[in-house]
Amino acid sequence: MKIFKLDHSINQIKKLKRQGKKIVLVGGCFDILHPGHVRFLGSARETSDILVVALESDQKVRLLKGAGRPVFSQEERAEMLSDLSFVDMVILLPMMIGGKPYAEMVEIIKPEVIAVTHDDPLLKKKKTEAERYGGKLVVVIPRLKEYSTTKLIKKCK
Repeated sequence: MKIFKLDHSINQIKKLKRQGKKIVLVGGCFDILHPGHVRFLGSARETSDILVVALESDQKVRLLKGAGRPVFSQEERAEMLSDLSFVDMVILLPMMIGGKPYAEMVEIIKPEVIAVTHDDPLLKKKKTEAERYGGKLVVVIPRLKEYSTTKLIKKCK
């Protein structure tokens, strides 16, 4: 099983760490899975032994992206992500507002790496979180602007 609620992921992560596995954490909406997502996730996985994807809730996606989103439910998005061979774990995030819940999640996971794209708007914040728990921030690829879920939706209309 690759899909966990946040509170149920803790034991699995502890087990992996006891085995000496290094964890890379990424987060996002991953609403309509596209080549930009796949390239980002594949590049992130190359930085560590275990790729953990923190997947935003439907409510958070709606707040960030607007009405009509997400296109796919959190469970459907998790299923698609978990079917990628290089994704080791998908964590279903509850609705989170503000930085504190995310900081608490990073504190629980204590990833060795937090992977981002080069123009991530939360780059500085994520770097601080990674370093607070002995990890590092790694910029794995530039954001591939030609692949955007919002642009794909507009293109299909």
